[in-house]
Amino acid sequence: QVQLVESGGGLVQAGGSLRLSCAASGRTFSSYALGWFRQAPGKEREFVAVINWSDGNTVYADTVKGRFTISRDNAATTVYLQMSSLIPEDTAVYYCAASSGFVSRRPYEYDYWGQGTQVTVSS
Repeated sequence: QVQLVESGGGLVQAGGSLRLSCAASGRTFSSYALGWFRQAPGKEREFVAVINWSDGNTVYADTVKGRFTISRDNAATTVYLQMSSLIPEDTAVYYCAASSGFVSRRPYEYDYWGQGTQVTVSS
């Protein structure tokens, strides 16, 4: 059974940094893409970043490009999202997701989801 477990969320001041982790288990993810999405209250879930597990190729949303970095640890089967220069607009529940198809920005193309971790950025 596939499990994605996020951690690392919390409260941070604007301009600060946080690192989110997503521990993946239950299968081999070498042919998967692992992505991060976020959802703020009253808004739709939006794409943040994704990494292709096999070749490390990454894609970022324009809103986080240059501030966030997605990476993976093959040995630990963990995906990270390093977030810097945080702004209040980054406040949301952040979700990790796995796609067995290909690198995608579309939530419906992801097969597995974690429970989410709250990130709150104060001004």
